[in-house]
Amino acid sequence: MLKVTGLNKVFNPGTINEKTALDDVSLYLKPGDFVTVIGGNGAGKSTLLNCIAGVYRQEKGSIELDGLRIDNLPEHKRAKYLGRVFQDPLMGTAADMEIQENLALALRRGTFRSLSWGVTAKEKIEFRKQLASLGLGLEDRMSVKVRLLSGGQRQALTLLMAILNTPKLLLLDEHTAALDPKTARKVLELSDRFISSMKLTCLMVTHNMRDAIQHGNRLI
Repeated sequence: MLKVTGLNKVFNPGTINEKTALDDVSLYLKPGDFVTVIGGNGAGKSTLLNCIAGVYRQEKGSIELDGLRIDNLPEHKRAKYLGRVFQDPLMGTAADMEIQENLALALRRGTFRSLSWGVTAKEKIEFRKQLASLGLGLEDRMSVKVRLLSGGQRQALTLLMAILNTPKLLLLDEHTAALDPKTARKVLELSDRFISSMKLTCLMVTHNMRDAIQHGNRLI
């Protein structure tokens, strides 16, 4: 499914601030694998996810997803294959748009969009059903601006947006680190449920040893 081979990433090459973040990193995820990656600050965990997502371009190595070389694709073209939840709850959503509008954007990720678009009646029915599965009451607040939600609600919404189109690979980048313990447990429970029920392939970065051990089927 995901094949990373000989990945190298160097920041500020040729300067006094040169930093090798990834040094000949190789890994393989089988379909349905839920792999957790743990390491200290600066170990290169998020850099690995950013290289896979196309935020950074590696100096050496290759990245294949389901047999397709994606390392030569720009970030926006990789987006249709990937779902991602960031550490910062503010990063995964458009704050000044409604909940249902955010979901509509996620649903149409990677497809052609014209300037005139809106949330259809059929989509509203489906979004209400999906939001109800979160157990947070957001199905009754679909027209509320996302900026009015709590951090945990935004992160749960971001998770739902990330899996809406059943991505080939789900990337979770310390997605509970900014949440309080109770909310973090709720978001992790939702993550486990979606990954299991949809049989998603997932790569989760964390610095929490307990989470790394308790979740997933492999630990790096």
